Amino acid sequence: MASDSDRPGFCLLDYAVFAAMLGVSVAIGLFQSLRKTPGSSNVDNFFTGGRGFSAVPVGLSLCASFMSAVQVLGVPSEAYLYGFKFLYMCLGQSLNSLITAVLFVPVFYRLKITSSCQYLGMRFGRGMQLLGSLQFIVATLLYTGIVIFAPAVILNQATGLNMWASLLSTGLVCTFYTTLGGMKAVIWTDVFQIVVMLAGFIAIFIQGTVLVGGPARVLEIANNGSRINFNDFGIDPQRRYSFWSFTVGGTLVWLSMYSANQAQVQRYISCSTERQAQLALLVNQVGLCLIVSSAATCGIVMFALYSTCDPLKTGRISAPDQYMPYLVLDIFRNHPGFPGLFLACAYSGTLSTVSTSINAMAAVTMEDVMKPWIKNISQRKQLLLSRALSLLYGLGCITMAALSSLLDWGVLQASFTVMGVVNGPLLGAFVLGMFVPATNKPGVFSGVAVGFCLSLWLAVGSTIYPPTPQIMGVLPTSAGHCLTPNATINNTTAWVESSVLPSLIHDNGQYGLQNIYSISYLYFGALSTSAVVLVGVLVSYITGPTKKESISPGLLRWNLEEQTSEECCLNLNEATAHNPTEILLKPK
Repeated sequence: MASDSDRPGFCLLDYAVFAAMLGVSVAIGLFQSLRKTPGSSNVDNFFTGGRGFSAVPVGLSLCASFMSAVQVLGVPSEAYLYGFKFLYMCLGQSLNSLITAVLFVPVFYRLKITSSCQYLGMRFGRGMQLLGSLQFIVATLLYTGIVIFAPAVILNQATGLNMWASLLSTGLVCTFYTTLGGMKAVIWTDVFQIVVMLAGFIAIFIQGTVLVGGPARVLEIANNGSRINFNDFGIDPQRRYSFWSFTVGGTLVWLSMYSANQAQVQRYISCSTERQAQLALLVNQVGLCLIVSSAATCGIVMFALYSTCDPLKTGRISAPDQYMPYLVLDIFRNHPGFPGLFLACAYSGTLSTVSTSINAMAAVTMEDVMKPWIKNISQRKQLLLSRALSLLYGLGCITMAALSSLLDWGVLQASFTVMGVVNGPLLGAFVLGMFVPATNKPGVFSGVAVGFCLSLWLAVGSTIYPPTPQIMGVLPTSAGHCLTPNATINNTTAWVESSVLPSLIHDNGQYGLQNIYSISYLYFGALSTSAVVLVGVLVSYITGPTKKESISPGLLRWNLEEQTSEECCLNLNEATAHNPTEILLKPK
């Protein structure tokens, strides 16, 4: 292992670049909080930005919301270990964007709700609304904790900054500008941060390609190392990544994030028109493909550079998530400022995701939990309460980040697993509500319970009985050509790998039901969503299906075009008469 004195580090210019990014983000939040606009003291304005945004800023914000340091760290290392087939993720994202724009956005937008779980309350009653809100808050806290923990790893490895100081700085900056500026601060900082993320990837790609010897040389080395592997169409669900895991499992994972997740729905309804909301998803899709393809390409360039000298095998790094910070500090050791740009790139993604999560959790708590008790207090007091909730959830995210340090997963797998386990069943509830008129309350509650238990069982089982590298399809790496007079390959390579990659090299002698735990983590959400729908339909028909005529117009996707605006408002008011959310359907 290289000594600490040999490790390249940050210089003053790197810290200046990093600090500039933080300064701009905070300045945007302060500007939005101090800017006086009509309704700026209104709670709805705090959570939806006045519902007047156009497609471009909202689309970029949608993209930035889940393109965090998890992707900056995780996608390149996954492409390094599994190959360029990771680009199929873009196909799953495209299918998700299309389905969300056509099937889900019209329902949410025309209801003019603030919280996505308000729909569940209108369709299945307050009990389902509260359950959905609880699931969302738990999932978001877990996911955001992982997102904050990821850049803390970068700061610790790259600069030697104490990890706990990193966790606090990340969480406090996000909490500060989100608490002050609300949704407007979140969206406009997201726009700035997505530009920073792309700039960081482009810089890494250009410098790495130059050092390898050009694009042709990169492709030659990657092909020889089996990294150009788009022909993986095997249907084995235990393969970590394949065409089918990305298009089937990946689509449903992203669908649970975009069609049932408050953080995203809150952006759709902040658009000025329904058409702008749908166009925002198109802008989002372009941004997602750019980020994922840039990150995966950097992973292939990284393999070309280290194809015969894997830094993990030589002990220079201790986990796959550290590939990218090591690469950046290595290739930019003579270019001050660029390592700071990469750190700003990762940190930008984290700020955007955490600020989104904080604002969304506060909105869910206000609209779904506290609404019945705060209806009669002034808008000013409600706004103060909203900001207090933002502050509280920001501190909660920091706490979860500290607990995330105990996880033994890679950041990408951890984040997608959390979304699959918790958001997968929630997606199933929305599918039942919007597309299966017969679904009743016992059906949806039974389905969500079964789906959640199934996904949680798979997640826990896959942790206890992790699959072998042969099952997952890990591609070979080498450290045979990096021997120098001052550096030797770590003789305890096997120990190093087993300590940091238990899921990659430990043979558990799996048999029988234990083989189920080897299913790709991308399928966890798909299985849970499918279980919710199947159980929900079955129980609903056994206990007495709901009559379609008894469901208020606007709650079923297929009857949106069949009703007049007067019918919409009349029937929806009847549906919400016993619902404390008191939501009105906006006429078309």
